[in-house]
Amino acid sequence: MKPVAQPTPDTQAWFDRIDQGSLTVPRCQDCDHRFLYPRMCCPACGSRAVELVQASGRGVVDSFVVNHRGPQGFAEDAPYVLALIRLEEGPRLMAHVQVEDLTSARVDLPVVVTFTERGDRRVVQFIPAEVA
Repeated sequence: MKPVAQPTPDTQAWFDRIDQGSLTVPRCQDCDHRFLYPRMCCPACGSRAVELVQASGRGVVDSFVVNHRGPQGFAEDAPYVLALIRLEEGPRLMAHVQVEDLTSARVDLPVVVTFTERGDRRVVQFIPAEVA
């Protein structure tokens, strides 16, 4: 089976929401900064008043690579698109972008979130917005 990320105490609630099919981002209640990765303190102001808020699930590709030789557990999926996604809310995250045609992957491609089952967990992936 493909590996999945293992939650830490700071990321457990975020991963729990992903397992429920919900993408959230941490938001500082003091300065309104939204960020990823989840952590107990705001990276902008240091406040500990952090909450998870629902993300729209929409974003754009900021950068990407077509991976032709996947690591262990992913080799059978190659080639595939791994991208840096800038969410509508501002934070960025790395994720697989599921495209029918690898040549359709491009910077500024609008994407929407989708979730893929992996054992008893879910993982965040994206698809082009025009497919959704």
